[in-house]
Amino acid sequence: MLKKTNTLKLLLSLTLTTASLATPLFAATGKEIAFDRKKGNCLACHAMDDGDMPGNIGPPLVAMTARFPDRAILKAQIFDATKRNPISIMPPFGKHEILNDAELEKIIDYLYTL
Repeated sequence: MLKKTNTLKLLLSLTLTTASLATPLFAATGKEIAFDRKKGNCLACHAMDDGDMPGNIGPPLVAMTARFPDRAILKAQIFDATKRNPISIMPPFGKHEILNDAELEKIIDYLYTL
């Protein structure tokens, strides 16, 4: 039992270390996707970071970890905002396959730097 517990702790530690090492790279890639007018296109509606000519339809994307401490809730919002707000004009990026799961995760990594 002790060996199994130690193995699980080691795996969890390696997973957390790997995730923390990958986050800056994912965040940089996430920013590219978010700013890409053919992909995330977040700037069409949101003021964020150092983006040029942002829209003002959606709220500014600031203090994202405070606003969305639960990553799953933020992901669900981007995946399909109409779940929480049926009259939302935000495109359902995941539901309509505008962004795949990996792209969504990278954008969230980036948003958590704001």
